[in-house]
Amino acid sequence: MLRHAAAPGSGDPPGFRLGDCSTQRNLSKEGRAQSRAIGDLFRANGISSAAVYSSQWCRCLDTARLLGIGDVVPLELLNSFFGDSSAAEQPTAALLAWLRGQRFDGPAVFVTHQVNITGLTGEVPDSGEMIIARIHEADPVQVIGRVATPA
Repeated sequence: MLRHAAAPGSGDPPGFRLGDCSTQRNLSKEGRAQSRAIGDLFRANGISSAAVYSSQWCRCLDTARLLGIGDVVPLELLNSFFGDSSAAEQPTAALLAWLRGQRFDGPAVFVTHQVNITGLTGEVPDSGEMIIARIHEADPVQVIGRVATPA
């Protein structure tokens, strides 16, 4: 699980609309550089291609594309529920059920938001930080590592 790279501010402005990046909080110049550096980190560790899934928010899609390790598949299950903590349980359960039903032939990267990652793993990642996890059939998600945001 990868939290999108640096995007100034918190939340999205009033009038936010999916599919219209001009209404959203977007990656900064630093965030775009972080995204490319994360892609370089994958390649330096022998991962030149992966299944890449992303939230439909522009900052996540841009992070995912700039990794340069695979075609990006927008996945609604990775969309943020920020600002509605009462809604956390249902989307987290739906994402976990979906993950448990998948079989990947290699590495898989999920670019999403802090609230989604925290809901799934209990970890609170920084922008551009990765949480490495194992998804078990019935057991809780097992966090097996963290990779800090590249400098």
